[in-house]
Amino acid sequence: MKIICIGRNYINHAKELNNPVPEKPVFFLKPETALLRKNHAFFYPQFSNEIHHEVELVVRINKIGLHIQEKYAHKYYEEIGLGIDFTARDLQAEQKKKGLPWEIAKAFDNSAPIGDFIHKDDLGDLKNLQISLKKNEEIVQNGNTKDMIFSIDRIIAYVSQFVSFKMGDLIFTGTPAGVGPVQIGDQLTGFIGDREMFSFSIK
Repeated sequence: MKIICIGRNYINHAKELNNPVPEKPVFFLKPETALLRKNHAFFYPQFSNEIHHEVELVVRINKIGLHIQEKYAHKYYEEIGLGIDFTARDLQAEQKKKGLPWEIAKAFDNSAPIGDFIHKDDLGDLKNLQISLKKNEEIVQNGNTKDMIFSIDRIIAYVSQFVSFKMGDLIFTGTPAGVGPVQIGDQLTGFIGDREMFSFSIK
């Protein structure tokens, strides 16, 4: 089981980090040990002073696939969830300056909290889903999948050119604008529309 994360998939988020808007999906991997389930608390790691939240729609793959055509991509997932791609922004900045890979800032333990999953048929139009994140009851991220640069099906088709999918693989599809730091004592609650998908604390 692996976690595939898509970077810079919302124009406003790319702009807020002063990153160029990509012409094709940008992806990186997190290990299974990055998962944090069942609303368990996230413990702030000692190696960073700047952990940022990035709320993302998550797709769970339901069959094995490679070189998937975009027109068939919808057959490879049935469930949609919500998660956070935690990023050690200070470590990431250091790696970027040196031109080095930045898994150290993305792939650490518990850096991928996820909530419940919902059958996609119960969500309606996947290209018009509202996702949001509250930090201590204040909305800090609020986006819509209609603003994604690359759709779910386009992402699956592209990534499958390079990496085989297996049942249970997760795709974090990118974050809208509004990313920012978390602190010990914060409570993070994520929503798809008005459905609460997760709620956990930072300790």
